[in-house]
Amino acid sequence: MTDAPTPETNEPAHDPEVLELAQKIFDLARHGDTDTVAAYVDAGVPANLTNDKGDSLIMLAAYHGHAATVSALLARGADANRANDRGQTPLAGAVFKGEDEVVRALLAGGADPREGQPSAVDTARMFEKRELLELFGAE
Repeated sequence: MTDAPTPETNEPAHDPEVLELAQKIFDLARHGDTDTVAAYVDAGVPANLTNDKGDSLIMLAAYHGHAATVSALLARGADANRANDRGQTPLAGAVFKGEDEVVRALLAGGADPREGQPSAVDTARMFEKRELLELFGAE
């Protein structure tokens, strides 16, 4: 029995150049380069692009404290409630990291503080962030 040859693929997700570009865009979101991230999304990069862990651009921007990038992504259709592969939402990540400006941007963009595992409400309770619990209506 012989091994069958590996079929060639034209799938963009398997193209090393596409993967390298995606990694660059994830890094831009992580570092809060709002104008460049917005330009890539405006040029056709999906606003809900995710990495191999399910972290979206908005998750990376939120977790690293970049409210302007979060707002720009929301304005371009990013899902404020999109959980990663571990069930974490951008809002819960922002609560965990103490990024109150990001929390407010996500709430303005429709984030639900009760989504995810643990939810933003659960995270605020865990860290005794009473002001956020009040903001979430979950005292």
